[in-house]
Amino acid sequence: MKKIVILGCGFVGARAARLFASAGWEVVGVTRSESSAARLTGENLRGIACDIANAASFSAVPALQGADALISAVSSGKGGEAIYREVYLKGLQNAISCLDPARVLFVSSTSVYAQNDGSWVIEASPAEPLSSTSRVLREAEVVALAHGGWVARLAGIYGPGRSILLRKFLEKTALIEDGGRRHLNQIHADDAASALFHLIARALPPGIYNVADDAPLTQLACYQWLAAHLGQPLPPSGPADPTRKRGLTDKRVSNAKLRSLGWSLSYPSFQEAVARDAALLAAARAGGSGDAPP
Repeated sequence: MKKIVILGCGFVGARAARLFASAGWEVVGVTRSESSAARLTGENLRGIACDIANAASFSAVPALQGADALISAVSSGKGGEAIYREVYLKGLQNAISCLDPARVLFVSSTSVYAQNDGSWVIEASPAEPLSSTSRVLREAEVVALAHGGWVARLAGIYGPGRSILLRKFLEKTALIEDGGRRHLNQIHADDAASALFHLIARALPPGIYNVADDAPLTQLACYQWLAAHLGQPLPPSGPADPTRKRGLTDKRVSNAKLRSLGWSLSYPSFQEAVARDAALLAAARAGGSGDAPP
């Protein structure tokens, strides 16, 4: 039985863990807390609480040793550059050093693309982020690639319990910023998890892969569709938020590389997910939160 260690079994990581477990892998999910670890149970699946920023923590947990593959799908808890360095960069370096897995996948973000002209970006496009946190992600990407691994650059993640677009729209706190011209790049959490599984289980060529849906759409188009679909008024217009953590980029992220290697999506567009995933809309109406898409 192959074994995989997944650092950060949260919104996407837990979904990926269950995909690997269902496929017969031994899965060890690493979380920050004992309570989160206790929720990771099932056939071939167990959770472990571990401080990944402390290299000694890995050595103290025998269950983490002997992994064939490692996925770093951690989150920062909305921290700044210092937290990013501890969690994303140092955590990945410690895991590689202590576990020495044959396969390494680092989950990054399409926020590393700073393009602001609405152009399509592919994996070979310049990735020169303006924000300090996204620059840390680029450093961690280099670590994974140097180990002969994969980098999955995820677009804005949404799913049941996490969709800031839906939540703000339904709460009537949404704002069409600067005419709504900026493009939104998104990915349903189920499709994000399937991409991670596809990269490792299919042993695709190492390198960088964009993980986004098929249909980037402008903020205006997104809210226009939601207004028509849900029978509600269009949000008001206003200026963009200059303090937005991921920056005010405008690009369309291409998933063609991963698509060409056999990856398929359950929700090729945000509109299809809203129309077909009943849990998504129900959770948003109940007040589900989430991050803005990059």
